[in-house]
Amino acid sequence: MLEEHSSKDYSSFGPAYRYFKVREGVYVPEPPVEFPRDNPFTRMTPIRGKSKDIKFDGTYTYLDKSLKFKIWHLLIYLTTWFVTFPLNRIRFGLRIEGREKIRRYRKLFANGMMTVCNHVHRWDMLCVLQAMRYRKAWIPMYAQAFNGKDGFLMKHIGGIAIPDNYSGLRKFDQALDELHAKKKWIHIFPESCSWYNYAPLRPFKTGAFNMAYKYALPIIPMVITFRPRTGWRKLFSDSGPLLTIHVGDPIVPDLSENRKEETARLRDLAHKTMLDMAGIVSNPWPSSID
Repeated sequence: MLEEHSSKDYSSFGPAYRYFKVREGVYVPEPPVEFPRDNPFTRMTPIRGKSKDIKFDGTYTYLDKSLKFKIWHLLIYLTTWFVTFPLNRIRFGLRIEGREKIRRYRKLFANGMMTVCNHVHRWDMLCVLQAMRYRKAWIPMYAQAFNGKDGFLMKHIGGIAIPDNYSGLRKFDQALDELHAKKKWIHIFPESCSWYNYAPLRPFKTGAFNMAYKYALPIIPMVITFRPRTGWRKLFSDSGPLLTIHVGDPIVPDLSENRKEETARLRDLAHKTMLDMAGIVSNPWPSSID
């Protein structure tokens, strides 16, 4: 039996919505800007208040172990838990679907776990953390953003800068090795950069799935979808649509398979699973263009 999909044509939203179709009843917000069709990794969000000039090379501390960091990490996380998480429910009407899977498969995550999600909102990392039952996670992030106004918060919520040079990458890898040895949870946005309120799913970078294979980490795919503002939440109409985050079943790497082929399988399966959870039946982008 064929699944019904909406007959609405979203091409008026711009070329990045060409061929986009969703299941009947799926809400697609009008985009705040026109997104590019030729490069899905175009950075659409400028770095806020860039004022620093941190060098992300072999001398940079990717995994801060200082007492000062630990204190700020705890304070910011407590603030996130008791203030920001409730505000996320109020302001963006956050709903979490499939959250029980985190508990159901908890034995599978005994040695660590990776989550992946589309990157479509300023607070999408907070949505992921709430869906993870408020577990802490370490998040590889675009290094240059640490030079901006949000850099302090990004670092102390668990962000790890992704360098673009060999000496920095060696230290970055060492930091991830140490986190894995401690069985920490890791989150990655495989679309690499944020496109606010963009409903289609963009191609994925393979780095997240290489990491999952290297560390034998099960992957929990998550996807954020949108809902129209209703009722009293229209008071926050300037905040955009309401949010729902969907949690999928874990995808487990098969280490008996060739690394390159298995990495591609993990990437493609995560992409397909997220399309299904989002109710997308025709997507403008493939799972990868690497």
